[in-house]
Amino acid sequence: MPFKKILFHTRFREEAFNSLKSVLALKAAGLEEVLLTHVVPRDEVAFIPYGGYLREEGERLKAAAEARFKEWQPTIAAMGVASRIRIEVGIQNAKILEIASEERVDLIVAGPKKRSFGQYIYVGMHILDLLRRSPLPVLWSKHVVEFEVEGQTRSRVNDRFWERPMLATDWSEPSAKALAAVASLKGAAQSAIVAHVIDEKLSKGRGPQDRQNLEAETRRRLETYCRELKAEGLEAEPRQSIGKPVPEVLRLSRESHASMIVLGKTGKDWFQQYFMGGVSHRIAEASELPVLVVP
Repeated sequence: MPFKKILFHTRFREEAFNSLKSVLALKAAGLEEVLLTHVVPRDEVAFIPYGGYLREEGERLKAAAEARFKEWQPTIAAMGVASRIRIEVGIQNAKILEIASEERVDLIVAGPKKRSFGQYIYVGMHILDLLRRSPLPVLWSKHVVEFEVEGQTRSRVNDRFWERPMLATDWSEPSAKALAAVASLKGAAQSAIVAHVIDEKLSKGRGPQDRQNLEAETRRRLETYCRELKAEGLEAEPRQSIGKPVPEVLRLSRESHASMIVLGKTGKDWFQQYFMGGVSHRIAEASELPVLVVP
């Protein structure tokens, strides 16, 4: 699953350009082209209440976006990566997915908004909707974040996030695809972690022998995943724990010094996420690391 062509969507918020520069490190893993994408929201160029199109305003906004992108292109070229520009007017996520399909990209990169000080990392509904609907891998890029650990507020800059990805697997088919995605990062990644959290609900009520068997089977499967990565030329180490999935995945990512979290998108979890907030959503929102979700 090589990421040769990526769609980088931005609304030109603070740190967007720095986020792009961090993404360009994927060149070492085979990145060839970046599609710089901006969607002008339809409601910014529509008559109210008639819904007509303010063509002059639309053209002005598109020209301003193009000028910003052209300022970025020399930096992209200096990395040995090609770039093109796509600017459209419409409904943001629908347009992003339409462009991604037309351009046959391998990965969509989108950045979350940042809450005000003290509110930490925020995953907005538009990104949540994009993850729910996208048939392609999507990366939540988080360049500068504030987060809380053990009651203390800290900050982090994610400028080398490809280097040590952690796959949080649940043994599903999407997790197997996510494993292939991690393997494709060889060159940009120096090593990887493969982690699994045995849900405390699954282990509750089991006898000592059953619990030992469950842990042994988990180790076996983790070691199999690690061998697969090593066969692709990427060193990997297993990590496992028992507990509540969200806090345990976050703890493992910190203890293992992961640079990003990679997840497979499973149907049940993502249905719950969209309406109630599932495991993957909560990890993505709570983690200070960039999160790559693979369908």
